[in-house]
Amino acid sequence: AGAAGAVSLAAALVNRLSPHASGSGIPHVEAVIAEELPPAPPSLVIVKFVGGVLAIGAGLALGREGPSVQMGAGVANLVGRVFRRNWADCRVLIAAGAGAGLATAFNAPIAGAVFVLEELVRRFEPRIAIVVLSASASAISVARMLLGNAPDFVVSASDPGNPAIHLLYGLFGLVAGLAGIAHNRAILGGLQLAGRLAPVPVEARAAVIGAGVGVLAWFLPDMVGGGDPITQRALLGEPALAMIPLVLLLRLALGSVSYAAGTPGGLFAPMLVLGAWLGLGSGKVLAATIPWLGIEPQAFAVVGMAALFAGAVRAPLTGIVLVTEMTGAVDLLLPMLGACFGAMLVPSLLGDRPIYEALRDATLARDADWRARLALSSERRRRRAGI
Repeated sequence: AGAAGAVSLAAALVNRLSPHASGSGIPHVEAVIAEELPPAPPSLVIVKFVGGVLAIGAGLALGREGPSVQMGAGVANLVGRVFRRNWADCRVLIAAGAGAGLATAFNAPIAGAVFVLEELVRRFEPRIAIVVLSASASAISVARMLLGNAPDFVVSASDPGNPAIHLLYGLFGLVAGLAGIAHNRAILGGLQLAGRLAPVPVEARAAVIGAGVGVLAWFLPDMVGGGDPITQRALLGEPALAMIPLVLLLRLALGSVSYAAGTPGGLFAPMLVLGAWLGLGSGKVLAATIPWLGIEPQAFAVVGMAALFAGAVRAPLTGIVLVTEMTGAVDLLLPMLGACFGAMLVPSLLGDRPIYEALRDATLARDADWRARLALSSERRRRRAGI
């Protein structure tokens, strides 16, 4: 009941006060920077914060980075308006605030800057790069004073430098690319199903999802939420091989259902869970099949995080830098490069769209529909008033 109430309240806040606060928020920031949508009002920051705490706290399989990126962009836009900056300056500030939000969410300042240039802006602009680096550095300085400087995950695996194992990492990247396609289609499929249930009130749909997650949390408390503890277990190599397919299917379905609830919440952290467990399972299978190579399954778990991210988002540099900063696994940079190559190749050949590109189109369509309904409602009120 508590989970149902929290998720329903989060969805109600989004639906009634700030529709653009739904979901990750990164597609909305991309559209604002590309001048396809106007910046959101300051109220979005409050809705995003409160709604994100309620939804993620209730156990939905959503990440903290999407809300952090969108809140950072919203605060930056407010700063630009307070100081009466023109749009060119506000655009730079929005990009910098988004990068600072990602840097703070994952204790990864370089990844925050790379994400802005690779995904949000999609080209190198020196002016934006300077401001983003400054914002990420200042944001992470404050965060580390409060939270410390330790990496998010503890990892003991390393790269033995065996060329045969490097080849296996590249082949594993092909599997991660297919998994990235499955992840994207599951997320988009969940949103399409939610669209078909449009006659049902958003709050009621969210309450049902929240109740289901609450029941799951009662029996399997370790399987709900953003997923950092689940990822850490995979990086330590703890789970048995027989458990891995079940967890992958459960988290894939849970992530799709959670994102369709219409509450604030991101995709990064759930993707890292899937990548780590996919990598661990692949590493365990390879280690049992060809034991003479001395394969470390935990190393495949680290590489899997970057590879699945690259396959789903098509931002390989962000994935590699993010995982390296979160784990400190500098020795695995070369395996990550090979795996990300394979993970990018498969969806590109199969014509699968990056997840944030597909979600941005959905955001633009939803905005047009919302404005049309708002105009129709206004027209009806004017008619009733005899104007």
